[in-house]
Amino acid sequence: MSGHDDRPIYIGGVDRSGKTTLAGFLTSHSAIAIPPIGTNLWTYFHRRFGSLNDAQNWERAVDAVLRYDRVRALDLDRERIRRECLNGPASYGRLFSLPLIHYAERAGKPRWGAQTGLIERFADDLYEAYPGATIIHMVRDPRDRYVVARSRAVGGRGGIGAATARWRYSAELARRNLRNHAGRYLVVRFEDLVLETDKTLQMICEFIGEAYEPEMREMLDAPERHRRLSEQKTSDRGGLLSPEFIGIFHEKMTDEELRFLQANARREMERHGYEPEPVNLGLRESARFIMRTVPEQRCRMRAWYWREALGRIAPRLAGPRVDTSQNVPAHEPGVGR
Repeated sequence: MSGHDDRPIYIGGVDRSGKTTLAGFLTSHSAIAIPPIGTNLWTYFHRRFGSLNDAQNWERAVDAVLRYDRVRALDLDRERIRRECLNGPASYGRLFSLPLIHYAERAGKPRWGAQTGLIERFADDLYEAYPGATIIHMVRDPRDRYVVARSRAVGGRGGIGAATARWRYSAELARRNLRNHAGRYLVVRFEDLVLETDKTLQMICEFIGEAYEPEMREMLDAPERHRRLSEQKTSDRGGLLSPEFIGIFHEKMTDEELRFLQANARREMERHGYEPEPVNLGLRESARFIMRTVPEQRCRMRAWYWREALGRIAPRLAGPRVDTSQNVPAHEPGVGR
């Protein structure tokens, strides 16, 4: 495939940190195409098939990616992508880029990108695969982020312990990657994107080497995201983003949750400009916090870190799972096999 830009843009960070919103702004730039949902190809498939120098492994990897529901949702000519994969060098980076390159080609834009939760964990591999890549790492106040994530996840996904571990891990990677990949890695606070949208978008465009286009603010090429943001607004403030979702933790977190998160993420919170707030527990609440909350939630923190480490060490055995077993119907758009 020729004519595409070799400077992909990846948007990372934990869930509910503004990745989809930033993708909506950037894909509305005349030169950039980013799918409206995260493809998460690095998360689910990197190193999952072993060495791709083995022809069988390479074919299995290509077929699995093309059967993945988020690639299928892009409605591309998967037979064409498969031919290009198998007729060129075998690598995970190339396999993950081709669907996104085709997506940008169909949109008539030279530059491709993706949003992927915790893509920051793959920064070294990603830059090796795409030397011209840039990564924009979205960070949000972990207290607000926890409130929103909890409201949308059944069972809370491990409670405040897992949420604290996930946010702190991402924030620590931001610091590491800024140090190791200076000039190619940018951290953007969700709150800055909301409160100073123009200024923040201009700064991002300068970072990725594109001229700022004011039309980006209207998300004309991300109509679904535009609609959802418009429906959420309850204020008359200009622009699509509303500050009413900043500071929501004040009413929606328990004192024990707040104290635990701040105690275990204080250092990274302060580095990103999020000031911990005083929490005063009564005698009974303090005893319960020390005797029950702290040991239980620290166990959940450790469990989250262990799962993450095992997934990185042995992705085929312990990595996140995705179903790629379904057959592709012959009548589906873009399918020729």
